[in-house]
Amino acid sequence: MENVELTVADLLLRPWSDEDAPAVRDALNDPAIAQWNPQGGGPIDDGAALLWVRRRADWSAGDHASLAVAAANGGELLGSVSLHHIRHGDASIGYWTVPAARGRGVAVRAVGRLTEWAFADLRLHRVELCHAVANTASCRVADRAGYLAEGTLRESYRYGDGRRHDEHLHARLATDR
Repeated sequence: MENVELTVADLLLRPWSDEDAPAVRDALNDPAIAQWNPQGGGPIDDGAALLWVRRRADWSAGDHASLAVAAANGGELLGSVSLHHIRHGDASIGYWTVPAARGRGVAVRAVGRLTEWAFADLRLHRVELCHAVANTASCRVADRAGYLAEGTLRESYRYGDGRRHDEHLHARLATDR
């Protein structure tokens, strides 16, 4: 699978680069991102951020597609959007936004655009989105990006606080349009 560059409104979804590592370090150390997108092992340092960026930039295994979400003008890193567990026509989607980008619809636009690409170019049939029930902002993103609520997964994922949380399961199908 080849890296792509996608645009939507005022956003550029682009491949990760080593130059993103300092901004990723800062983002992954943000308390909200650390809680809902845990990386394990405590605070993220420069080396861990560089490794994180390089892993997400390497799509050669074909099981994930991860893009930096940047401002189309100026290139400021606003967040991340990724497809994970790509196999047999299905995938999961994940995302985060830096504090300055929250409340502006950045995650909704990025998730929507990557989902459209997944259906059109990867020919996926189903994309799932899970979030902790307590993460109400993520629930709003799912709803606004057209992901239908399907149920609650009990104590299904260990988040940054070390506790297992119930999660809401949302999904979109290629046929939902």
